[in-house]
Amino acid sequence: MKSLGIIILAAGKGTRMRSARAKVLHELAGQPLLQHVLQTARSLNPQRILVVHGHQSETVINAFADEDIHWVLQTEQKGTGHAVQLALAEITDCEHILVLYADVPLISTTFLNPLLAQLESGSLSILTAQTTQPRGYGRIVRSRDGQLQAIIEEKDCSDKQRQITEINSGILAAHRAVLRRWLEQLDDNNTQKEFYLTDVVRMAVVDAENVQTVLCNDMDEVSGVNDRSQLSHLERVYQNRQAQQIMRQGVTLMDPARFDVRGELQIQEDVVIEPNVLLQGKVSIGRDVHIESNCIIRNSRIGDGVTVRANSLIEDSTIDDDCSIGPFARLRPGTQLASGVHVGNFVEIKNSHIQSGSKINHLSYIGDTDMGKAVNIGAGCITCNYDGAYKHRTHIGDHVFVGSDTQLIAPLRVEDGATIGAGSTISKDAPANKLTLSRAKQVTVSGWQRPAKDKS
Repeated sequence: MKSLGIIILAAGKGTRMRSARAKVLHELAGQPLLQHVLQTARSLNPQRILVVHGHQSETVINAFADEDIHWVLQTEQKGTGHAVQLALAEITDCEHILVLYADVPLISTTFLNPLLAQLESGSLSILTAQTTQPRGYGRIVRSRDGQLQAIIEEKDCSDKQRQITEINSGILAAHRAVLRRWLEQLDDNNTQKEFYLTDVVRMAVVDAENVQTVLCNDMDEVSGVNDRSQLSHLERVYQNRQAQQIMRQGVTLMDPARFDVRGELQIQEDVVIEPNVLLQGKVSIGRDVHIESNCIIRNSRIGDGVTVRANSLIEDSTIDDDCSIGPFARLRPGTQLASGVHVGNFVEIKNSHIQSGSKINHLSYIGDTDMGKAVNIGAGCITCNYDGAYKHRTHIGDHVFVGSDTQLIAPLRVEDGATIGAGSTISKDAPANKLTLSRAKQVTVSGWQRPAKDKS
């Protein structure tokens, strides 16, 4: 296979987005538009990836600081031909060139692989598409025998040419040597006074080169993002594709139109997901999991047989098999639940390890805690882990019973089998198998009368 260099054009301002943010940094499915194109580019195993940048250059580069990218600055936006000229001047070690666009996020290898394969028998290959709404796209002009003759940008089209429904996606593949020769001949003799990359097609025809095309039968793959409406449309296209894929894997989605994946998802069979569930980052979900409505799960692993009840938020957490979470529960980063743990309504857990069979069922906060097996935490309990300067840990042994409305002031140890009486504030270690409580003596005041309003 010939060496491949991929040029991604990302210099545009994106005026129609009406945003202070560079267009290529706007997100689709939780990732910048440019990130989607980079992922597709890498799957083609190129020798080099070059990104032509311009608007908000420093911000764009910083957003991809960890990526292996060669950046090419286009200080003046003089058109796509000019942008590719700049990038191609820095490529000397690749025989084939593929040109992609940072604002065309859904392009896939389904159509790029055939495009590149055509370079084995020709010097230029163009990705086209058929659409009933060609407005805004360059038109594919063919001869009577169907041979590609030229690509005419819409602003330069005649009335007859505007009726053509085969459009140019902008994506092309070419031999580097001939592409460089054609780019050197470009001029800006058009209404936009720009150097059009599409003019290389006309030059190739004049040179009697074999220009081939691949027809994309999915307009969403080649659709660009120019405004918020188009971004919203492609978001739903992407989410629908994710939904269809996981349903084929044996997952039940109660309403596929109200399900969002914004990251990487690994999911097993017989999972049931109710409407308005959002999965973000890297999420792993085991078998026989039931996730009720309005839940958000972010960068977490969910084991087999887990139930996540409505309106719960789980982030950066690990949940083992057969746990029950929620409703209205919040698991914050660092939470680890062993098998069979129950976390009930309005419970918040942070940076804590909860061992198997323990229950925290109502209205409690557990932070920076190591909790043993078969512990019962009553309603309204709080681990007081922050002293205003430092965080401290609470250690709770196995088979501990903590009564309702209890405050455990860290650093603290509650030993195995201890019982904490309801309404206590515990600031010293509680010994094993004993009752520990702190409670003011209850008194009844005889002869006391409740104040009453004067009726006069």
